[in-house]
Amino acid sequence: MDWNGTVFTLVDTGGIEVYQPRSPLTPLSPLEEGSSGFVEEIKGQALQAIQEADVVVMVVDVTQGITAADEEVAEILRRTEKAVFVAANKADNGPLMQNSVEFYQLGLGEVFGISALHGTGTGDLLDAVVENLPKRPEFDPEAEDTSLKIAIVGRPNVGKSSLLNRLLGEERSIVSPIAGTTRDAIDTHITYHGEPITLIDTAGIRRRGRIEVGIEKFSVLRAVRAVQRADVVLLVIDATEGVTAQDQHIAGIALEELRSLVIIVNKWDAVEKDTHTMPQFEATLRREFDFMPWVPFLFISAQTGQRIHQVLENALLVYEARFFQVQTAPLNKLVRQAIEHHAPSSRGRRLKIFFANQVKVNPPTFVFYVNDTELLHLSYERYLENSLRAEYPFSGTPLRMIFRARDAANKKK
Repeated sequence: MDWNGTVFTLVDTGGIEVYQPRSPLTPLSPLEEGSSGFVEEIKGQALQAIQEADVVVMVVDVTQGITAADEEVAEILRRTEKAVFVAANKADNGPLMQNSVEFYQLGLGEVFGISALHGTGTGDLLDAVVENLPKRPEFDPEAEDTSLKIAIVGRPNVGKSSLLNRLLGEERSIVSPIAGTTRDAIDTHITYHGEPITLIDTAGIRRRGRIEVGIEKFSVLRAVRAVQRADVVLLVIDATEGVTAQDQHIAGIALEELRSLVIIVNKWDAVEKDTHTMPQFEATLRREFDFMPWVPFLFISAQTGQRIHQVLENALLVYEARFFQVQTAPLNKLVRQAIEHHAPSSRGRRLKIFFANQVKVNPPTFVFYVNDTELLHLSYERYLENSLRAEYPFSGTPLRMIFRARDAANKKK
């Protein structure tokens, strides 16, 4: 976010929970019931956010006064060397605003009486936050992020967050057997063999008819946007369930966005195997993903670490393929040989290809100048693409094939 010209990242964390004794007759709220199994994980995520932050804002409820949970959070924050401010929220009127001074008893930094509902007092709080941020170079909106961006996508509960944690060697994402734990895309920056990489963990993408209104709907939209801003997509599928229509749909999203792709078959350790299991499973994958036969497959176990080291290696290989450049002379020689081996079919007039060149990388883009684009059949376009792939290393990377009439006069004829 931006406040008075200062750009910074705002991280909202899950609540550091302290369950209060209650009557057994008092039911848990849906939020409490749904998160009760994740108290320690949520707390660990919040502690990591505190560790990485420059400034910490502790939010309290002025209508409740100081609670045992506030005391526990304050004890954690008193042990840090961070700048800490207390936001006494729900101070929606004058008396409540005056009550906010009670929170100075927590022994933390300055207390700001605010109303998140009405926006009262938030400007003063933000002024204090910005003033305590470390000085950094002026933000350049035109500066390009040159890191390799890898989005980890897939259906809910296939092991995306487990894979991320294995790649990082730490519990950066909460892992749960309950589908839907990850609600937002999470960016993590690492360096692998000198290559800066941004790993993007996403919420599971469900079938459209099963997407609930509200939080889950927006989490799916964010997952799709993560694919759009990624260079490489790791599509994680569950080996115990096989390929589903939704797996194919997600792969189709990556293809539409012209993103490089590696299919990660997770939970391979849970599959009963013999010498034929992997070839048979790979044959199934080739059949189910026949619309992208150039995609590599990798069989892993995020739980045991099996072949984890190959995940980023494969991602780098398909990323490098995005920048492979075919010289014009060899390209046209290949096209001539392809035509000699298999000439375009004709119904009266025959398609002629006069010239071809690669005009762009990332993704590789080829332009073919022909006599009439209406004579081009999709099957022949695929044949030319397969000829290119057989000769050059474009594994895992889609190719953009553009066909243009040599001139407008030929097109009109």
